Amino acid sequence: MSDAFDVVVIGAGPGGYVTAIRASQLGLKTAVVEREALGGVCLNWGCIPTKALLKSGEVYEQLGHLGDYGLSVEGRAYDFTKVIERSRGVAKQLSAGVAFLMKKHKIEVVDGAAKLEKGQGAPSVAVSLKAGGTRTLTAKSVILATGARAKVIPAIGLAPDGDRIWTYREAMVPKTAPKSLLVVGSGAIGIEFASFYRALGSEVTVIEALPRILPVEDAEISDVALKAYKKRGLKFHVGAKVTKLAATKTGVTLTLETDGKTETLEAERAIVAVGIDGNVEDLGLEALGVKIDRGHVVTGAHGETNVPGLYAIGDVAGPPWLAHKASHEGVHCVEHIAGVAGPDIAAPIPGCTYATPQVASVGLTEAQAKDAGLTVKVGRFPFRVNGKAIAAGETEGLVKTVFDAATGALIGAHMVGGEVTEMIQGFALAMTLEATEAELMATVFPHPTMSEAMHEAVLDAFGKVLHL
Repeated sequence: MSDAFDVVVIGAGPGGYVTAIRASQLGLKTAVVEREALGGVCLNWGCIPTKALLKSGEVYEQLGHLGDYGLSVEGRAYDFTKVIERSRGVAKQLSAGVAFLMKKHKIEVVDGAAKLEKGQGAPSVAVSLKAGGTRTLTAKSVILATGARAKVIPAIGLAPDGDRIWTYREAMVPKTAPKSLLVVGSGAIGIEFASFYRALGSEVTVIEALPRILPVEDAEISDVALKAYKKRGLKFHVGAKVTKLAATKTGVTLTLETDGKTETLEAERAIVAVGIDGNVEDLGLEALGVKIDRGHVVTGAHGETNVPGLYAIGDVAGPPWLAHKASHEGVHCVEHIAGVAGPDIAAPIPGCTYATPQVASVGLTEAQAKDAGLTVKVGRFPFRVNGKAIAAGETEGLVKTVFDAATGALIGAHMVGGEVTEMIQGFALAMTLEATEAELMATVFPHPTMSEAMHEAVLDAFGKVLHL
């Protein structure tokens, strides 16, 4: 078996395995090195299984509101073990699908931990094989797609203890649902787990150090989301600094400071969701002189590092830490290597939070646009007056659009409400195609749909809203 390849990809998450597939399609002899499971964190411990959990929670919660639809059911209950088993089964099924794709595209999968060494041109890849022994791979190009892991701060207890304090990984496979739960961090991961456990009846409190929840989102959207989550019974402490989290015999205690005042909270379990760190350790990067900034590999417009022949894509190369961003970067990177890529890697990257209600966005927030010196036109349309939303009982939410007043270009779109994660791609497509208000206003949206709120939000930005 030859150890010489055109491309070696380190990491088989959504960035790595997609990169490998595209490399194979381009006629490049390709290998993927993976130390754990095909599909990476996203497929096995993140994006996919969490959505399975959230769906179970959503359906269970909806059963409690059947009277709103003229329906009834007796004996509403859940089997937590089966909820977890379903989530793990979904992940297993998709991981097997990735293995099939690797075989179909004739990509060699090397099971083991990779370490870079100085080579003739691009670094060589020394692999400590899971089955024992070592193997050294050489390639014209090496692409790092090693992803990231949950950020922990052991000094103040923000680190998993294997029982009462969890990161996302432990939060996905507990034996029982906690009666009470503290969630430290209100980004997408924190809010999704808070939403899931609240749906099953847990008393959930979210602690956020910044002044508002979902801090990367538009401030107005964050505010609407906060009100909706509070309506579901979630509790929040914002602008609150955690000074200590500790496990006790019966649960956890958390000490926080808000406006100079100290408070102690107690619960059965706690989830730490304060960000992520890139997986840059134990790869030999320091010896090669690879530039790293704040735990992430520094890259150029095509994913290239400062070391010839070495590239990095996805979470290990910095924010936004999203699976679809990693896949997009990987495809562009390998197309650049093959000489068929476009001029740069830039594209509007949508972000999604799959809580109830959902949050989705793409482009600049209103504040970011104004900070950039742009004069903006802003449109808003609430779901409470959308016909389909009323019929579906999904009236919580808002669509907000941000346009450059000088050019009419759509520069940002922000949504909170039912199924907005399925609708945001419409705005992402419009931005990618550089659509202006003229094209968007002339687009015919089907009726009745919740997507009509998108059209109305565009119309509202230019004083032409019809149903508000």
